[in-house]
Amino acid sequence: MMPDLGAYATEITLAYVTSLAMLAGLILWVWSRGHRVKQSLIALETRLNRTTQ
Repeated sequence: MMPDLGAYATEITLAYVTSLAMLAGLILWVWSRGHRVKQSLIALETRLNRTTQ
């Protein structure tokens, strides 16, 4: 159930939606960056293993 927000219902709802969208964007950005860093580390590890053998 949604509480009665009175005259500011639109602004409050918009603030919640904006906050959730920003949080989702941050989660996607962190996941994407983690994926890129993991790929970079794999490439570096492969390169280092080639030179040491």
